[in-house]
Amino acid sequence: MGNVTSVDGFFLKGFSDDHKLQVLQALLFLVTYLLALTGNLLIITVTTLDHRLQAPMYSFLKHLSLLDVCFISVTAPQSIANSLMNSASISLSQCVLQAFFFIALASSEVALLTVMSYDRYVAICQPLQYAAVMDPSACQHALTAVWVAGGLSGLVHTTTSFSTPLCRNRLIHQFFCDIPQILNLSCSHEFLSEIAVAAFTTSTAFVCLTSIVLSYIRIFSTVLRIPSAEGRTKVFSTCLPHLLVVTCFLSAAGFEFLRPTPGSPSAIDLMFSVFYTVVTPTLNPVIYSLRNEAMKAALRKILSKEAFAQRMTYLKAILNT
Repeated sequence: MGNVTSVDGFFLKGFSDDHKLQVLQALLFLVTYLLALTGNLLIITVTTLDHRLQAPMYSFLKHLSLLDVCFISVTAPQSIANSLMNSASISLSQCVLQAFFFIALASSEVALLTVMSYDRYVAICQPLQYAAVMDPSACQHALTAVWVAGGLSGLVHTTTSFSTPLCRNRLIHQFFCDIPQILNLSCSHEFLSEIAVAAFTTSTAFVCLTSIVLSYIRIFSTVLRIPSAEGRTKVFSTCLPHLLVVTCFLSAAGFEFLRPTPGSPSAIDLMFSVFYTVVTPTLNPVIYSLRNEAMKAALRKILSKEAFAQRMTYLKAILNT
């Protein structure tokens, strides 16, 4: 790969210096990226067009898919372009923007998954109060808080990380501008910014994880008291995918952000990064949304020949007017 020629830029080490392996990695990322876009955009389309999917749960699912589309778009296209062009350089401004949006969207996703666990808790443990607690106004406020919290988190992390002078060789052992790797290049010997970022990340993740765990403890204790086996199965089929998404995302991200940053990450380190940055946004529609019976029914309706014919008729009518 080519070196960074500008002192204001960085060199993304990535996966390999072999151009053939770079092309293979780019193709794999491209296929995964297209799958992620297709699955998540289908969910956004279905939950927007189908009037039966206007419950809070589907509104949260739509925003989760929107977050996943944006999240994977922050890292995958840049990595694909660099690999195909046999270039590893990224400018300072690009790196700052990538780091900001990466942290902001990741933080928003953790916050949204926390809100969704509370939504499932109220729906299962307090069904009679669900309409009052999760009313449209409360849901809108929760979604606003999710996006604002993510933006503030991204701003704090990015400002802290790039405010200290960088004097070491600007080689980032990642395929994107990773905050821990940026901090590893700092000239500061006191590592105050690194400690502040780690403390902020740890406390925020701990609060979210504690809320999710408490919600699911109450959910499972309530489910186990349901006399009907069919009823227990239905609830578990709704909640377990959510718990799987949360566990995979937080465990992989926690491994990456809360451990000491190695000077030269191993293949396992890179695989964990790929998992929570590329694989998780691709799997979310499959393991969380597209297994939902109401979602699948709405998807079949939208993709049916009758619906396609109606849309074509409507489009022709518009063009003829």
